[in-house]
Amino acid sequence: MCTVHKHHQKYPVTQTAMRIMTSYLRVQKPLPFINFKSITRAFSVAATISPPSKAIIYSTHGEPNTVAKLVSIPGIEVKENEVCVKMLAAPINPSDINRIQGVYPVRPEPPAIGGYEGVGEVYSVGSAVHNFSPGDWVIPSPPSFGTWQTYIVKDHNVWHKVDKGVPMEYAATITVNPLTALLMLEDCITLNSGDTIVQNGATSMVGQCVIQIAKSRGIRNINIIRDRAGVDEVKERLKDLGADEVFTENELEVKNVKSLLGDIPEPVLGFNCVGGNAASLVLKFLRHGGTMVTYGGMSKKPVTVSTSSFIFKELSLRGFWLQKWLGKDKAEESRGMIDRLLALVKDGKLKYKMELAPFEEFNTALDKALGKLGSQPKQVIKF
Repeated sequence: MCTVHKHHQKYPVTQTAMRIMTSYLRVQKPLPFINFKSITRAFSVAATISPPSKAIIYSTHGEPNTVAKLVSIPGIEVKENEVCVKMLAAPINPSDINRIQGVYPVRPEPPAIGGYEGVGEVYSVGSAVHNFSPGDWVIPSPPSFGTWQTYIVKDHNVWHKVDKGVPMEYAATITVNPLTALLMLEDCITLNSGDTIVQNGATSMVGQCVIQIAKSRGIRNINIIRDRAGVDEVKERLKDLGADEVFTENELEVKNVKSLLGDIPEPVLGFNCVGGNAASLVLKFLRHGGTMVTYGGMSKKPVTVSTSSFIFKELSLRGFWLQKWLGKDKAEESRGMIDRLLALVKDGKLKYKMELAPFEEFNTALDKALGKLGSQPKQVIKF
């Protein structure tokens, strides 16, 4: 016997059935229905069965708009310690795309269901589950593979109850980018009110969250963005979020960038998600003994550091990867932080641009997420 998709719901299948299923998933037909009658795990007549589900599945690694297909799968048994959740919304993150492409360090083996975070409503619970009730809103916390489907069945420990008063698109997107921003501000060095941070990639979702969380804590923030059309509007939008200063890379082609700070203290901490020249600009702003944290590399260019930055400025460089942090038995700690972030959302102190996309229009949302239709807000699938 073997198991279908070890990172999602498990049920035993025969080797023959597995080959049939894998072959079938490769057939490019709209909304096929896979007959799992011969491969679904055994269950009693009295067992609770989840409703049939629609899911975005990829049977091999490759470009998402080529290998990702919308399919239908039958319901499965909800065991005594499990919860069946009707998904409400789930985002398309860059890491989701990288997993489908097969280039992200941690990824499920295909055939697999896409998605890593989202929010849903409890549909039914197993007989031994007492901490959730139908109608509760829940998120997988830590995030869990397979959120791009209409119904999910997982162990009750996977789920974290959230306030239904929070807009669902925020609940769906709170566990990756906002949590990354909060952790970098609190877990790298000790920051106090009045301190200053500097970051590139300020228009990214993490960047926008850094600005707002820093503002809520009285931390000044310097932001670097790439040169683009409509840059004045972008600067104004970031300042509305709480940015103290916003500079384009071209504006920082001066001998002493710190002369642009005015009465703002030199930054003690910097965040880099771009690399290349944008990372060098973050380093130029840092005060003696400062730290730069790299959490991404959108330009695909390396971080280059001068010898003098290490010797004379005594700068420190380190990396941050949310998934590694979550792997250190941080579930309870992360859930407390998520609740804090959702409270900021509810109070209007944390916001970012998103676009809700109907599940049936997944391919268009995917094209937008891939940048094929120009600059677009975060795409969030609405089921």
